[in-house]
Amino acid sequence: MTNRALRYEIGPIRPPNEAYSLLVRFTRNCSWNQCAFCHIYKERKFEKRSFDEIKRDIDTIKEIADDIKQISWEKGCGGAITETLVEEIFTSNIHNECYKSVAVWLYFGGKHVFIQDANSLAMNPQVFIDSLKYLKETFPTIDRVTSYARSRTIAKRLTIEDLNNMKDAGLTRLHIGLESGNNFLLKFMNKGVTKAEHIECGRKVKQSGIELSEYVVLGMGGRQWWQEHALDTADALNKINPDFIRFRTLKVLKTMPLYEKLQNKEFILPTEEDILIEERLLIEHLEGITSYIKSDHILNLLEEVDGKLPEDKEKILSVIDDYFSLTPEQKVTYRFGRRSGIYRSINDLNDELTYFRIRKAIKEMEEKEPGSVEKTISLLLENYI
Repeated sequence: MTNRALRYEIGPIRPPNEAYSLLVRFTRNCSWNQCAFCHIYKERKFEKRSFDEIKRDIDTIKEIADDIKQISWEKGCGGAITETLVEEIFTSNIHNECYKSVAVWLYFGGKHVFIQDANSLAMNPQVFIDSLKYLKETFPTIDRVTSYARSRTIAKRLTIEDLNNMKDAGLTRLHIGLESGNNFLLKFMNKGVTKAEHIECGRKVKQSGIELSEYVVLGMGGRQWWQEHALDTADALNKINPDFIRFRTLKVLKTMPLYEKLQNKEFILPTEEDILIEERLLIEHLEGITSYIKSDHILNLLEEVDGKLPEDKEKILSVIDDYFSLTPEQKVTYRFGRRSGIYRSINDLNDELTYFRIRKAIKEMEEKEPGSVEKTISLLLENYI
């Protein structure tokens, strides 16, 4: 039996669609770390890990994976990673978070990997490539490797040859924080990149054949600049034609630099309905592209804003229109249900028993303290960041 206290580094975040992926840390924290709407890496220094450090972690992951398979044999599972085995590892006092993470990864096939942290492509390209090759040699089952990256890093530091070599080594998808295509907002939010650099980066990634996910922050235009945000972001996306457009809804925490701008009235927070109007305008102006639109985060009010362009465009827009066709009572019920994790679709409002229970809870909360429902919705949103 191996030492079941084995550990390797795991960073703080990953995209929601990488929930069952193996997390391997190539860099620590964020190379820019100045965005006004982000709080994740503040006060933490960016570090590029060496090949030897990364190799040690990969070797440790291999030891853990082998030990989990040995446990499977000991339990009479013949080396298979079963649901019962994973549950046992999760409830055991002798297995740490690293064991749990690897167990889940193996249970779901051991095929997908997410490279952490916020901008791993800022490291030496050859170290990135060598580390990736070693990872795939160690785990031949891996068939998808993804990572976050900054637009400016790719636009100004990496060549097409660098990206081609990374793709050949096994990199299959990059997640890029476009956030907005409006230069004023990019500067206001201290994003450290321009619209032109976003477009240059996106086109370069697409040219390399690496899949591209561009993230857009809904609500970033506030109540002052929502139209500019929607139209300029749509224009940038039209010029890039990413494989995926992923929406994230703005939520301002006290730990974010943007909170001070909010307090000073420099930025006026939009309502959830304001954000949907902005989102509709943006989608309406997406033209000539073949991207998939994804709303795969609980912060988004309408998860069903999802589909392939151009064929699903009208269907996607109709989801937003369906929300606006609801009565005020239905809207607040849906918002409360969605933020509580009860509802995932507007169609869930058709469940009469659940609807009655949510309405009863809302009525009791408002009778006890007027305005408490909106406060509760805001607090619930904070838990999802």
